[in-house]
Amino acid sequence: MINFFEKNRIFLAIVIGALVIGAAVYFGLKNGGEKNNNTLVSESSDQCLAPAEVLATKVIDGDTIVVEGGEHIRLLGIDADEVGYPCYQNAKSRLEELVLNKKIRLEKDKTDVDQYKRCLRYVFLDEQNIDLQLVKEGLAIARFYEPDIKYKDELTLAEKTAIDGKIGCKWSGQKNTPSIILGKFEELTLEKTGLEIVGACNAGNYYGKEAIVEGKIVNIYKSGTNTVFLNFDKPYPNHCFTSVIFSSDQYKFVQNPENYYSDKNVRIKGKIQEYQGKPEIILKDPSQIETGK
Repeated sequence: MINFFEKNRIFLAIVIGALVIGAAVYFGLKNGGEKNNNTLVSESSDQCLAPAEVLATKVIDGDTIVVEGGEHIRLLGIDADEVGYPCYQNAKSRLEELVLNKKIRLEKDKTDVDQYKRCLRYVFLDEQNIDLQLVKEGLAIARFYEPDIKYKDELTLAEKTAIDGKIGCKWSGQKNTPSIILGKFEELTLEKTGLEIVGACNAGNYYGKEAIVEGKIVNIYKSGTNTVFLNFDKPYPNHCFTSVIFSSDQYKFVQNPENYYSDKNVRIKGKIQEYQGKPEIILKDPSQIETGK
């Protein structure tokens, strides 16, 4: 046995050395991998970095502001018009009057940030709820997404009061006149259909009614069952309105509607229904949709 070890000591030394090096490499990679994984988790975690009290430095539109430090704040419980819709400038200007260059207080509900990494907050100036004030003045609508419903009762009541009193831009009769013409339409018009034309972000006020909804398709999704969802004005899940083409009806429409209608300004005709808190129209026939020229 001694002779065996003496004769093979060089070979054994090589084997033992290889095992030691292999073990070192294995544990080094394992520890390094764990460190890298921790780093990735840390880098991918999304949280709002804005303090509870902060200076408002910029107003993007009627429901989004920027605060000192660069964080974007999306006001909870409301929805204001986007560019191209009648109350956009009214809501933006009023929000500037209320908060721009002033120290505001940000109040969190349940959700910290949205999919765009904007902080989701109620905004207060002293004790004044700015979200509520915009709804009271008819410059924004009340809109809620579970679980963020802390001021739902107050905002809902304020909206009803504004509607009943025909207060502000949203309810004074101006809301259905687009400030920017999205395109020329020949078939889906008031004259030819007798139907009211509403902006996509106002469609939620017309549940159960036949109407023509106008807006820009900014996001399209095709499900595993080949159902096509055309989302208007904002990407899912913040879209204002959806039109749906089920797979059984797609043979009637243009080939690959998910590509054809992308980023186009369109009008949709039909009965506005509510699905999971959002307005939608089911498209059964191509005559229900027209692309702006």
